[in-house]
Amino acid sequence: MIETWLAELPHGITLSCRGAGARGRPLMLLLHGFPEAAFIWDALMAHFAQPEHGGFRCVAPNLRGFERSSAPAEVAAYKPALMVQDVLALAAAEGVDGRIHALVAHDWGGAFAWAAAHAHPAQVDHLVIINSPHPATFARELQRSPEQQQASAYMNFLARPDAEALLAEDDYRRLWPFFTSMGAGPERFGWLTEAVRQQYRDVWRHGLTGACNLYRVTPLKPPAPGQRGVTDIPQPPPERVRVEVPTLVLWALDDTALRPGLLDGLDAHVPRLTVQRMPGATHWVVHEQPQQVAAHIGAFVTTK
Repeated sequence: MIETWLAELPHGITLSCRGAGARGRPLMLLLHGFPEAAFIWDALMAHFAQPEHGGFRCVAPNLRGFERSSAPAEVAAYKPALMVQDVLALAAAEGVDGRIHALVAHDWGGAFAWAAAHAHPAQVDHLVIINSPHPATFARELQRSPEQQQASAYMNFLARPDAEALLAEDDYRRLWPFFTSMGAGPERFGWLTEAVRQQYRDVWRHGLTGACNLYRVTPLKPPAPGQRGVTDIPQPPPERVRVEVPTLVLWALDDTALRPGLLDGLDAHVPRLTVQRMPGATHWVVHEQPQQVAAHIGAFVTTK
């Protein structure tokens, strides 16, 4: 059974959370991306809370700016260090001695999971990344790969000052294609049912400014027409992005937004790396292949 609550963190941020499993058990913390929310993890949390699948305390927050979580208006409030602060404060409240046994993350959640694992490796036992680029390979591909530059062009639209207003128009007409363009509808995977659409509406009606601020604050996006060239994309120093935590990367190969070239050279930054490529799946692999995702995660976090 999924429980919900508001976690009031010591630094003044509140995160609306979903969870399953007994407190006091090893913590599995799950971080969503855009334009999603914590509810996408419900099935995985119910699975891993069961004793036969590890008996974890599973917690999925709605990130700062999403659903009923705190949503500061200023762009600077969404810098990665502040998002990581939220994650670690929640772990301190929910974990045993503040430890995260398994940090599982997708899309934007992965950006903050990479950062947390780099900055606080002693608090994270296992890192699981699902189609979320490492900052070093993302910066490289944005600079060198026309394919990735084109695939990421949407980021500039989401960074526009009027992006949230445009996204909300006509029953979120511009948001649904994020899913349907990769086969979420009945013609292929079929997971985007009317009931699931309503779950998204219930999240988005709380506002989209926080979510769009993630795209406004990041320097890692392709230049818009008329802006500076790709050579100005900052390349993070290797020592600032190295992740020593044992890491599993699940990568759906049919992701049209994040291309497989982002995996090239990843082991130089993540020495304890396992990569599982998932053919026939898109960016929304958590919805498309939930059993396979659960099996890969379970094998990784219970045997290493």
